[in-house]
Amino acid sequence: MGLARTIANPGKTAQKPAVDALSALLALGRPLVMGILNVTPDSFSDGGQFIDPAAAIAHAAAMAKEGADILDIGAESTRPYGGAKAVSVDDEMARLAPILPAVVKLGLPVSIDTIKANVAGWALDQGVSIVNDVWGLQRDPDMAKLIAARGVPVIVMHNRESADDGIDIIAEVIAFFSRSLEIAARAGIARDKIVLDPGIGFGKTPEQSIECIARLAEFKRFGLPLLVGASRKRFINAVTPSPPDQRIGGSIASHLEAVNNGAAFLRVHDVTETVQALRVAAAIEAAR
Repeated sequence: MGLARTIANPGKTAQKPAVDALSALLALGRPLVMGILNVTPDSFSDGGQFIDPAAAIAHAAAMAKEGADILDIGAESTRPYGGAKAVSVDDEMARLAPILPAVVKLGLPVSIDTIKANVAGWALDQGVSIVNDVWGLQRDPDMAKLIAARGVPVIVMHNRESADDGIDIIAEVIAFFSRSLEIAARAGIARDKIVLDPGIGFGKTPEQSIECIARLAEFKRFGLPLLVGASRKRFINAVTPSPPDQRIGGSIASHLEAVNNGAAFLRVHDVTETVQALRVAAAIEAAR
């Protein structure tokens, strides 16, 4: 399968982190596991489970112990199926404040999952090293300027307000990425600081999400690392009916296929199971 081989203020003075987190991660030369930490009451799979600071920090520490390479923390639900409640900048930071510093101290690279430049800038001041923007630099006009000024990596995710089963989803994602990369270039974001995420489940029908994984290699045309977050997503339910917490098998199958098709990062809820699957698949591949 090829698994063994694949693997806050915008105006603030530009500063570059001592260590480029993205380069250091990619240098490991294997698929990288990003553990999800949602400190929200309404995320689609684990909403409310980690809103308590002690529970959130304990979960982050557990994911680090289980083998996560990076921790992705978010305090505003971006649930792809509707119903998410908008959160103010102050409320988002208030949710993060008692948790984020402790998560950073665990020693793994941490990414901030936010669509707000002000929140991203504040999180970078707390020691976060990567920004994960689920609107691909196309929602907050200050986001690209902030990332360029700070010299940090950014995950650019494809998104749509709603799904449209009449469009060519691969062409749509490619066009979206092209627009995002133009925004990044104008702002001065170095190309080697960018990761692309096709946004599985976001503004897509279940069939389109499956197609994005099946045809993931087509996004390699940009020459940038790819991230896939298929964990517990609704398209799995479309194939085999199941609630979110019973979609581990579908998540792992999707992520192994994503790695086979070129994914460098996997964003997951279930770190232990994903790390085990990747290691076993790599061992089998190495024995060919």
